[in-house]
Amino acid sequence: MHGNRDFLIGECFSDACHATILPDPALLDLYGTPTLLMHGDTLCSDDLGYQEFRGKVRDPRYQQQFLAQPLAERKRIIAGLRMENVEKKQLKSESIMDVTPATVESVLREHRYPRLIHGHTHRPALHRHVVDGHVCERWVLADWYTRGSYLQCDNTGCNVIELAST
Repeated sequence: MHGNRDFLIGECFSDACHATILPDPALLDLYGTPTLLMHGDTLCSDDLGYQEFRGKVRDPRYQQQFLAQPLAERKRIIAGLRMENVEKKQLKSESIMDVTPATVESVLREHRYPRLIHGHTHRPALHRHVVDGHVCERWVLADWYTRGSYLQCDNTGCNVIELAST
């Protein structure tokens, strides 16, 4: 599934590494439990600046124009965007950079109350939401900046597995 920095990866890459790029969102049956996988950025709907940026860079016309530029120019643009992102994040409140509860509820309702697994906010936790009388799990995946972890799911549920540091 595409994330913040790899959304230009396409079929050539996925074919070369024998991977499948999942749509965002992707609803699947995981050991008998309907599970919705999302990148998670669209759940942060109160962050209007980010949502505007996301719409721009995910637009196929913008991507085509970007990819038509020389590599050095693309690297310069990317470096500028990263610096701008760091600066903007410092000015935003923590709550704006987290999920919007009403958006989470809407997504859970739209997909008939599944388990939800997402990243983007990188505030790892298991949240329980009660939506229209349905109890739904929302798992937030951690980032890998300081130490890695993954979510292991089987027929008994999901557990966070932390990777040992070396």
